[in-house]
Amino acid sequence: MQGYILHTQSVKDEDLIVYLLSPKKVIKSYRFYGMRHSNILSGYKIDFELEESTRFLPRLKDVLHVGFSWTLDREKMFFWQEFIRLFYWHLKEVETVDSFYFELLEECARRFEKQDCKRVIVDAYLKLLSFEGRLHQIFTCFVCDESIQEDVVLVRAFLPAHRKCAFGYEFKAKDLSYFYNNFNSSHFSDEYIDNLYKIIKEGF
Repeated sequence: MQGYILHTQSVKDEDLIVYLLSPKKVIKSYRFYGMRHSNILSGYKIDFELEESTRFLPRLKDVLHVGFSWTLDREKMFFWQEFIRLFYWHLKEVETVDSFYFELLEECARRFEKQDCKRVIVDAYLKLLSFEGRLHQIFTCFVCDESIQEDVVLVRAFLPAHRKCAFGYEFKAKDLSYFYNNFNSSHFSDEYIDNLYKIIKEGF
């Protein structure tokens, strides 16, 4: 079985509680003497086995790290782990998930090899909002419920608003429309990407 480590939590002695995203589930497992075995960190993709327990969490065992070519790139790993942390908080309370989430991380991991990390994450987040039915492609202000005719202010979860109604980053409506229709941020300036990334970091 393979999965992405979303979060690790130290418990008694050197044991760990490990949260994993598999193609169909968010798995909460227990790893005995985690510090004495191979390192497992947030963001790692691993191959593993689970030993079921009737009294406690399933035991994580036979862990094998499935590496990426960019794993030792500190900057890329920093952005990756930030992204994974947001995934953890977004999926923390669920158990069964659609394969979309696992496949999205697979796609991002491939794209991290050759593309700008922030742009990969911005594109991925847009796909997540669209999949979950939370993408507002018609620019109606979430505060006053009126149509937005000028530049669009985006706040957390890319909610659109008027400049007068909310504090946030401003974007040209035509640029956002192209982005929303094509799921591709290549036409955005670095400043736009930085601002979108800051919004994403506020939470899914």
